[in-house]
Amino acid sequence: MKHSVFFQKICGFGLCILLICSCGNMQFQKFEGSALGTYYAVTYKGTENPSLQKGVDSILNSINETFSIFNPSSIISKINDNQEVILNEDFIEVFTVAQRIGQETDGALEMTIGPLVNLWGFGKDERKQNLSQTEIDSVLTIIGYWKVRLENNTIIKDNPDIQLNFNAIAKGYAVDKVADYLVRNGYKDCVVDIGGEIVAKGKKYHDQEWNIGLQSPTRTRDGEMRAEETFHLHDRAVATSGNYRNYFEENGQRYAHIINPKTGRPEKSKLLSVTVIADQCVEADAYATAFMVMGMDNTKAFLKAHPELTCIFIYDENGTYQTEVCNPVSNQ
Repeated sequence: MKHSVFFQKICGFGLCILLICSCGNMQFQKFEGSALGTYYAVTYKGTENPSLQKGVDSILNSINETFSIFNPSSIISKINDNQEVILNEDFIEVFTVAQRIGQETDGALEMTIGPLVNLWGFGKDERKQNLSQTEIDSVLTIIGYWKVRLENNTIIKDNPDIQLNFNAIAKGYAVDKVADYLVRNGYKDCVVDIGGEIVAKGKKYHDQEWNIGLQSPTRTRDGEMRAEETFHLHDRAVATSGNYRNYFEENGQRYAHIINPKTGRPEKSKLLSVTVIADQCVEADAYATAFMVMGMDNTKAFLKAHPELTCIFIYDENGTYQTEVCNPVSNQ
């Protein structure tokens, strides 16, 4: 592997937050739950506060009511059904970030990807067997972040068939919201993990940063999850996008859930996963998806103009998994 001093070797399982539960008078508290179709785990330093989980659950329920494409009463579902709806601050903020990063990445992050996601069976609809290019091309005519805009707190579509999907960004936004909530309540040293997207605030100890394990790609969706490398995280966020867990196989071909908005097809390359470290998890989440679509070469060119982003590629080189880091930061 192409390692840098950014990494430390470890042995472990899963994408994890590495910590000791107590050290002297410093106590770590932890609670877990499920939301947004995945798990969440919150770790904070201080005395136990049972009311925190209620507040976190309320935040996550509100985000689900805003962005879930599986909930017919959510704000995004009503927009996709062309119903009148009052937008909340969460929707406006996520829409704005998605539009900006969509522009920056030339549409690699695409908030109108919904119809393609559904067409391939990775959304709320069942997958259609043996899709034709004609069917794909028909859907591509309504794909494009520039075909939808925000005017006077209302979503305006160029075509009523346009369907929004923020699954590539909403989870990261949720992590930011929960972390900010903890800090506002006086817990400045905390880690929030929602489905593997993480924000680390403050420090684990006064002289030690949080240690985050990076999951190695598996060769099948049911393969053993292992974290073979770690990095430190301090007042930053990390998100990973990969093509090795969510896929289907048809006629001997594997089709992953990451759809290229330009071709209308699942993206296929030697790139297995992209991990992005950024100041905000909503951005890390969005860029990770965009970079999977862009590929390594285009992403490296992009990162030269964005030194604030650290990117970790894991890719398949002739059957051997390799790791490469761009814009590494010492003592992360």
